Amino acid sequence: MATIQPTAPEKLWTPANIVTLIRICLVPVFVLAIVSPWPIWMGLPDITMEAKRLIAAGIFILISCTDWIDGYLARSRGEVTDFGKFMDPLADKILVAAALIALVELAVLPGWPVLIILAREFIVSGIRMVAASKGEVIAASWYGKAKTVFQMIAIVLFLAKDALVFPTAVAAFTNPLFVLSWAVMGIALVLTIMSMLDYLVKARHLLKGGSSTASREAPPAATEVVALQKAIDERARSIVEKARARGLSVATAESLTGGLIAATLTSVPGSSEVVRGGIVSYVNDVKQELLGVSGDVLTSQGAVDELVALQMARGALRKLSSDVAVSVTGIAGPGGAEPGKPVGTVWVGCATVKGGLATCHHFEGGREVVRLQTVLAALQAIEAAC
Repeated sequence: MATIQPTAPEKLWTPANIVTLIRICLVPVFVLAIVSPWPIWMGLPDITMEAKRLIAAGIFILISCTDWIDGYLARSRGEVTDFGKFMDPLADKILVAAALIALVELAVLPGWPVLIILAREFIVSGIRMVAASKGEVIAASWYGKAKTVFQMIAIVLFLAKDALVFPTAVAAFTNPLFVLSWAVMGIALVLTIMSMLDYLVKARHLLKGGSSTASREAPPAATEVVALQKAIDERARSIVEKARARGLSVATAESLTGGLIAATLTSVPGSSEVVRGGIVSYVNDVKQELLGVSGDVLTSQGAVDELVALQMARGALRKLSSDVAVSVTGIAGPGGAEPGKPVGTVWVGCATVKGGLATCHHFEGGREVVRLQTVLAALQAIEAAC
């Protein structure tokens, strides 16, 4: 029997977190490079204003690249921490806000685009705080990631544009760099507004009025849970009946559901003729030792991955000598989100002697609802394989 070791305390000073902190510390350097008369301070009068702006643009690009570096380090070393999840997006916001305010100060950019961008950040932060107070996590969408990328590109283009001297307004408006910088900023603003609306839509049930917290939350959540549980019970009975009729056996390998799939199946009368057993592999050690999941895959890709789900299912099929095996691995919340893997991301694997398949799901709702949706998805995979 495998021995499960206690989870070690989360490390704070990981290489990824250090890079994130360096990014934050470099923001004042960028601001000084763009707004201060540092060439005069350093006795370098030959450096023109235009050259200074280009140097500032280079510093901004360098700082922006560290966003990719810390994400890569965290994932490749298996050191995704709560501190990093909090500080990484905060560092991006600090960098972008500082750059936009500096551009307004230098009269390179009018104030209204900056107002839209900063207003979105305040609104979304407020929505997240409300959701967190109610035990929910609103998963980030691709709109948010895309708007950050376009904002950063627009900032670099505006810095480069400002390094050019246009003799007339007509020359400015016909210059490709001028047009490109405003086109990219326009796309960034559209994505900024769309990402804000996306958050508002996802949080609409939290923002509805009501006489009390209980009256706002309990009925919708209770209704959804009851509906899911009914669908789960019906699916479990159908699986047991079908598997018994065909002489098939079933096994489970569970992570985020912690045995719920096996418990659901064994609650059906006659399931002893069908269910071979289940393995709860909540930590990576158990995934490796009992299910044969590759340590290299867990390190490079993390536990929430297609290949991990497939290897878990195949391991359960082999270990428990069943005809069909299902596996689930994902993020139930409220914490645990990773870059590219928001809360509600779940991989469901299914294996038979003929082969295996894994599918990715993105569920919404609180922890209980995500877990129940995962159970239902797993049962659907089993039924399809029977």
